[in-house]
Amino acid sequence: MATQHSRSAARLMMSPAVFLLLVWMLVPLIMTLWFSTLDYRPMRGTFDCCEGLGNYTRFVTSSAFLDSVVATLQLVGGVLVITVVGGILLAILLDQPIWGQGVVRILVIAPFFVMPTVSALVWKNMFMNPVNGLFAHLFKGLGLQPVDWLSQYPMFSIILIVSWQWLPFATLILLTAIQSLDSEQLEAAEMDGAGPLSRFGHITLPHLARSITVVVLIQTIFLLSIFAEIYVTTSGAFGTRTLTYLVYQRVIESQNVGLGSAGGIIAVILANIVALVLMRVVGKNLDA
Repeated sequence: MATQHSRSAARLMMSPAVFLLLVWMLVPLIMTLWFSTLDYRPMRGTFDCCEGLGNYTRFVTSSAFLDSVVATLQLVGGVLVITVVGGILLAILLDQPIWGQGVVRILVIAPFFVMPTVSALVWKNMFMNPVNGLFAHLFKGLGLQPVDWLSQYPMFSIILIVSWQWLPFATLILLTAIQSLDSEQLEAAEMDGAGPLSRFGHITLPHLARSITVVVLIQTIFLLSIFAEIYVTTSGAFGTRTLTYLVYQRVIESQNVGLGSAGGIIAVILANIVALVLMRVVGKNLDA
């Protein structure tokens, strides 16, 4: 009876928080669903009902939709490759006994705590500016022509900015996994004549499989909604307009709340599909 009573008391105490969370999530979602069925353009004073699936059809069939999906996949894929590979290399490096190891780890993790808008502004003005940026001065010092990164290589530039923000997260997760690796396995493999690459491929990398899948899952969920970095740097120009930024343009710039709401629902559906697929992949790796 005591156990049943404690469970009932726990449910009672948790119910206000759960109710508030559900309201916080469901009310915006329901309003977005409602707006997506309307012809709602507030700047023109238009508020007509019964659009049905018309907004969804117009959003999906627009020429910008497929381009935005491709841009989103390019951004997510590029960031994942850089952060996973770079995170593994940094994690192995930080696991080595070096002088000032604690300070180095803090410096490596620090970019993760910088606001995305601030990070994008710093990279845009201090590093990638073709006139006064650090890269421009470096190119001039080497006798090369400075590069206008955001105009000539816009998607690569955004991938680089976002990767700099998320690399510390991947490094932290993978470093924790490497530190949990039994050193006796590596010592035994070394005594058997296995080289560094062989030890990494047959012992370290399989041990990191679960951590890598977790990093990929968490980062993908957040990377699908990247907005600030694009807004600050290219404003969606030069082929950098992702699905999230396209929704923003439809709602704010075009003042078409109905069309933008339909795009938001489509983005949520696509994000959930990606998350479900990744969850299945992660689940298989965790069960292995």
